[in-house]
Amino acid sequence: MGTEDLREHVAAELARTRQRSAQLTDAVDDEELVKQHSPLMSPLVWDLAHVGSQEELWLVRDVGGREAVRPDIDDLYDAFQHRRADRPELPLLGPREARDYIATVRDKVFDLLDETPMEGRRLVERAFAFGMIVQHEQQHDETMLATHQLRDGPPALTAEPPPRSSGALPAEVFVPGGPFTMGTSTEAWALDNERPAHEVHVDAFHLDTAPVTNAEFARFIDAGGYHDPRWWSEAGQRYRHKASLEAPRFWFRDGQRWMRRRFGHVEEVPGDEPVMHVSFYEAEAYAAWAGKRLPTESEWEKAARYDPGTGRSRRYPWGDEDPTPEHANLGQQHLQPAPAGAYPLGEAPCGARQLIGDVWEWTSSDFLPYPGFAAFPYREYSEVFFGSDHKVLRGGSFGTDRSACRGTFRNWDFPIRRQIFAGFRCARTPSGDER
Repeated sequence: MGTEDLREHVAAELARTRQRSAQLTDAVDDEELVKQHSPLMSPLVWDLAHVGSQEELWLVRDVGGREAVRPDIDDLYDAFQHRRADRPELPLLGPREARDYIATVRDKVFDLLDETPMEGRRLVERAFAFGMIVQHEQQHDETMLATHQLRDGPPALTAEPPPRSSGALPAEVFVPGGPFTMGTSTEAWALDNERPAHEVHVDAFHLDTAPVTNAEFARFIDAGGYHDPRWWSEAGQRYRHKASLEAPRFWFRDGQRWMRRRFGHVEEVPGDEPVMHVSFYEAEAYAAWAGKRLPTESEWEKAARYDPGTGRSRRYPWGDEDPTPEHANLGQQHLQPAPAGAYPLGEAPCGARQLIGDVWEWTSSDFLPYPGFAAFPYREYSEVFFGSDHKVLRGGSFGTDRSACRGTFRNWDFPIRRQIFAGFRCARTPSGDER
């Protein structure tokens, strides 16, 4: 992509992303914007001003070398300075002030975009800093979408239903053992934890063709899975007791039926959709009950990217082209996962479906750096989170934008998290006669 084409691409991505932020915040009134809908989440108005603050810090001040717009609010919108639960007590910008602020910042960014060289400095090489800001705002858009799911009241968002399943599929696929290239050293907007590309050997394994569905998970519940200590790790069992877990978050019983609340709608739980709003511990317990396990992060990525026909790793399961609505359920185009078995055009070479979009997928891996990792452009994006406290999730959800989702993209969270749009699929090691 030439420099002018790259500038046009950046401008379009910035505009498209801001349109989504506006959709999420214009959907409710000012009272709802400043309210904290859960101690797990910031008020929506904090997220809105925060994306502007990060854009000002990195693009206006650093890349552009321009005068600061609002240096007085830097600490207010520093995510490491204040816990989410405490943010409503801060002297935050009000809704109108926040909108004016992010508009002023964006005007300055569009001005400097026209004159910023896209080479000569790593931060601007191939428009990296602009891509980082697009992804950052889209990540907060997904966070704001999760806040909408937590808010009480009537529906505020609308979207078309996702496509149907293309039909019955085999329960699992086989991924042969051998090396593959994990991570990337070439993806222009890849973040530091995705780098560098490196060879990893993965033993042969079986993987569920699609994510575990609501109907499958309901059978685990009906079998007493939540109350059988055989399926739970020690940490999982402690959390299950502490949180009084009985079912995925937002599920409740209505007689013999499982119901759920979804963005203000109360509806029967659709059996064919991937299960969602389950913690790592619930996913781990289900897998043990099913006689399987969660895949490692390297297994997940090999299934999603490795093409045995060419011996190389693709950008996405279907190839190197960017996602389209025919490939995957991304970008809030639908407000729920598609049924298991949808998106045949998104199928991986191994035959697995829906590895990108629909639900984030828990893996069994801790969030750790790759060999040769180097923090860039700041330690607080990835490095401070490395360790056994966080588990890796892969693949994105229906709320993840295409700009913030790749075959190499790594998400991470505490294993207790349930408000995120997370599900899982299972893996298993072949028995002796299957090797």
